[in-house]
Amino acid sequence: MRALVIYESMFGNTRAIAEAIGRGLARNMPADVVEVGVAPDTVAEDVSILVIGGPTHAFGMSRPSTRRSAAEQALGELVSQSRGMREWLATASVPLTAATAFDTRVGKPRLPGSAAKGALRRLRRLGLGLAAPAESFYVGGTLGPLAEGELARAQAWGEHLAVSVRSAASRP
Repeated sequence: MRALVIYESMFGNTRAIAEAIGRGLARNMPADVVEVGVAPDTVAEDVSILVIGGPTHAFGMSRPSTRRSAAEQALGELVSQSRGMREWLATASVPLTAATAFDTRVGKPRLPGSAAKGALRRLRRLGLGLAAPAESFYVGGTLGPLAEGELARAQAWGEHLAVSVRSAASRP
């Protein structure tokens, strides 16, 4: 029983959230955190929970055009420079496992759209059971930084996910 966290990140905020989720998961099971460009195309059979996340771009998951726009805004090199989670989900082979999704997004009230909700719909289409509803973590602006307390909240969410998956696996 182990966890796999796959993330897409432009400026490093989503990577930091993914790593915090991974630390939370690792309190109860082994957890790997990998960038989507190097993520396995076929998820191993021993993965009990898949957690995938990325930034919200133009009200949903990133696309090549929105990643180009992010590159134009970047102060340095982008973290994710090849495929995004949309492309990974379109081609990945995932065994029947529990899954959920997260995103990072600007923390403005009533701002529509969520990369995580789009990813969750695609995970359901792959036939995966949902471990938890989609979760959003907030940044102060397009480039960040993360809102105060978001890393701690991400780690706690990861720990909760691991406990839930272990509990579900122990039921007859």
